[in-house]
Amino acid sequence: MKIQHIEAIPLRIPFTVGGKSDAGAWGGKDLKTVDSLLLKVSTDDGLVGWGESFGFTAVPIVKAAIDAVVAPLCIGRDPALIEKLMQELQRTLHIFGRSGALMFGLSALDIALWDIAGKAAGQPVHRLLGGSDASALSCYASLIRYTDPELVADNVRRALDLGYRRLKLHEIDPACVRAAREAAGDEVEITLDVNCPWSVREALDMARRLQQYNLRWLEEPVWPPENHAGLARLRREGGIPIAAGENASTLMDFAHMLQAQAVDFIQPSPAKMGGITELRKVFALANANNTTVMVHAFYDGPGLLAGIHGSAALGGANALVEWRFFDLEAQLYGDAIVPKNGMMAVPQGPGLGIEPSADVIRDYRLH
Repeated sequence: MKIQHIEAIPLRIPFTVGGKSDAGAWGGKDLKTVDSLLLKVSTDDGLVGWGESFGFTAVPIVKAAIDAVVAPLCIGRDPALIEKLMQELQRTLHIFGRSGALMFGLSALDIALWDIAGKAAGQPVHRLLGGSDASALSCYASLIRYTDPELVADNVRRALDLGYRRLKLHEIDPACVRAAREAAGDEVEITLDVNCPWSVREALDMARRLQQYNLRWLEEPVWPPENHAGLARLRREGGIPIAAGENASTLMDFAHMLQAQAVDFIQPSPAKMGGITELRKVFALANANNTTVMVHAFYDGPGLLAGIHGSAALGGANALVEWRFFDLEAQLYGDAIVPKNGMMAVPQGPGLGIEPSADVIRDYRLH
């Protein structure tokens, strides 16, 4: 079996916020669509694997990297030799950097190759990773940044009405966190992802203001994200458990983070950091360092499925799935993985277990 064709497919799907078209994500009024990048890998035996890269504004440059650099190196190669091919590509392309567009593209490729491997074996990917008896995993509603405390409270209540008992906020204003806690009550687990806005001093000051809201973790509080010493200091002194890792790339970044004792929860993002091949190594490394993995999966496609399979096989009883709490005009997998009462089904079909909708790809493809 050989890789015959590789196609990068950009999608743009409109969304609303709680049904309101005039409320933008991250506090703006202009972001009304979700851009994603799928990767379709076809073999000469007729098998097709699907991968996904980190999307949004990264889509054009990742697509260019795949089309011009990654794909030509893969045509004619054996898709079953995943580890060998991925290591060769990382070595060949390291001169361009060990993160960013090329690594995002390699991540999508790796996920697609695991999809092909599962289909060739007639087994779901989680079985190839060691197996799982979980039919579903707990998930949390990952809310966008609303900025307005009233909108935060409205969407917290909406998530609770849908059965979620775990929430993630993306707010940076303590007033919004207070609104979420008051709307949710004391029993609901709330985490806070602030996307690297603060110096260490600012983060320490903010952590003291946030302690009263009983956060499960404070995610990516420090700029720059690779300031592991700063994260470690905040972890020691801030009084809130620390999570980070979505901006880390390759196993070595995670090793450095764990060596610094920077986090309580480590968050590999399979569509950014090397796909399932690297993801399983991070699980092993985190286990050796007694640190919990919470896969970052702010995706709706194969990147999400990669995280589900990895968490089901390797994550144990504490595994959680991140569900992007958008009101999308269309879902790539329809209702197949939409959470029910805070639980997400673990796909049981071969490979990633679910095929993307050809209609959604046709209707929302960017040309």
